[in-house]
Amino acid sequence: MLDAPQIAPEQLAGLGESELRALAAQLLARIEHHNHEIDWRDAKLEKLAYEIAHLRRMKFGARSEQLNAQQKALFEESVDADIAALEAELEELKTPPTGDDKKKTKPERAALPQHLPHIQIGHEPDSTTCACGCTLQRVGEDVSQKLDYTPGVFTVQNHVRGKWACRECRTLTQAPVPAEIIDKGIPTAGLLAHVLVAKHSDHLPLYRQEAIFGRAGLAIPRSTLAAWVGVCGVRLQPLVDALKRHVLACAVVHADETPVAMLAPGKGKTHRAYLWAYAAGAFEPLRAVVYDFTISRAGEHARTFLGDWKGSLVCDDYGGYKALWERGIIEAGCMAHARRYFFELVKTDKSTIAATAVEFIGQLYGIERDARDMTPEQRLQVRQQRARPITLTLHARLIAQRSKVVDGGATAKAIDYSLKRWTALMRYLDDPALPIDNNHDEQQIRTWATGRKNWLFAGTLLAGQRAAAITSLIQSAKLNGHDPYAYLKDVLTRLPTHLNSRIDELLPHLWAPAR
Repeated sequence: MLDAPQIAPEQLAGLGESELRALAAQLLARIEHHNHEIDWRDAKLEKLAYEIAHLRRMKFGARSEQLNAQQKALFEESVDADIAALEAELEELKTPPTGDDKKKTKPERAALPQHLPHIQIGHEPDSTTCACGCTLQRVGEDVSQKLDYTPGVFTVQNHVRGKWACRECRTLTQAPVPAEIIDKGIPTAGLLAHVLVAKHSDHLPLYRQEAIFGRAGLAIPRSTLAAWVGVCGVRLQPLVDALKRHVLACAVVHADETPVAMLAPGKGKTHRAYLWAYAAGAFEPLRAVVYDFTISRAGEHARTFLGDWKGSLVCDDYGGYKALWERGIIEAGCMAHARRYFFELVKTDKSTIAATAVEFIGQLYGIERDARDMTPEQRLQVRQQRARPITLTLHARLIAQRSKVVDGGATAKAIDYSLKRWTALMRYLDDPALPIDNNHDEQQIRTWATGRKNWLFAGTLLAGQRAAAITSLIQSAKLNGHDPYAYLKDVLTRLPTHLNSRIDELLPHLWAPAR
């Protein structure tokens, strides 16, 4: 049977009844598929247009004036980035503009300051010989300017594209315009990488970066910086999706969550959103973490992120994870949380029961330090021979002491936490791929705790999700020993022309700088 698009009109006469029926069915299926695709695209366009209009009302509405000056600056830069991100998505869905549309929408950009250092970068054809055999003559050039930045110094790159013409066949040859992460924008990949790392790793809000750039000779408006961040967030999302796929290919995953304030526009106050961190197991060969920003702490967010994943999840006793155990996911407890309850008692009540528990748990951690760099087989053997006897003794003592303490007291709560989760806490003894605690993931959340002191809150849900995506790449680059600036600069340079089928090559744990 011929494929429908390949059939010439004259071939139809030679088809039998059964073949015509099959062809009609194929065409109807194709039409239905295209109709679904059009309906989805129209719905997506309508949704994005609505969200952009809503964000603009949030930004320019009178209610936003209820915020103080600092809150308003942070909120507006988040909204500017959101609008730019949504417009970038909208542009990808729309059909390519006609030549007339391009002329109408061409932005008028102010010239870059002449006092900044200028660097000439030439782009010439690979060959100056025309296809007809004649030698090309240089007849002019086009110059485009890009703004680059190294800490403290702006540089203007003048990209000169010479025009070469053949006098015989009237052919014009010119080197193509290099693809950029922001089409027809002025920032280089280096400047964009610097803005992203400063905002999401060094925790510098854009209004502070605007002042820093001003001291370097060019105060870039925060609205422009926000637009750059928004577009970069959209362009980098496929990388984050691929990174998530790699993390969920691991047999052991860490999970933890922390509250993040998110602004409630129009009310002048914030409400509690949550940032979740999902990291590859501490003993997994993959070094990566993916963050997920959600509107609440509901367990459904963890279930949505993990999807059909099956494996061992290292986490605390938060109730939101409990529905996961019914789906076949194995719970691995965190000994650090159990120790924390006893350690607090030692500090406040000088409890001998708690002091004994802390001492026994300390011995377990000493064994883990010895076994950290061992092979899985050696680690399992050490845990069985040295750690298991200690845990059996500790368990027996906790059971014996529990009957002697009053219900509802701090000591009873500390003992109950460990006894109720004992099976989960002890799983690491029989599985060398499991760590003793969730500290590896808590370290990945620490960067957000530092950031909260600087940027105070997330301006919008989209801003939080974008920050989670970009920080996933930055933190994963750090885990693999990369300078996040060098990593993002190279990725943003290569991404516009990189094949989507080879996107994994740009992931932090697989990345190698371009030659």
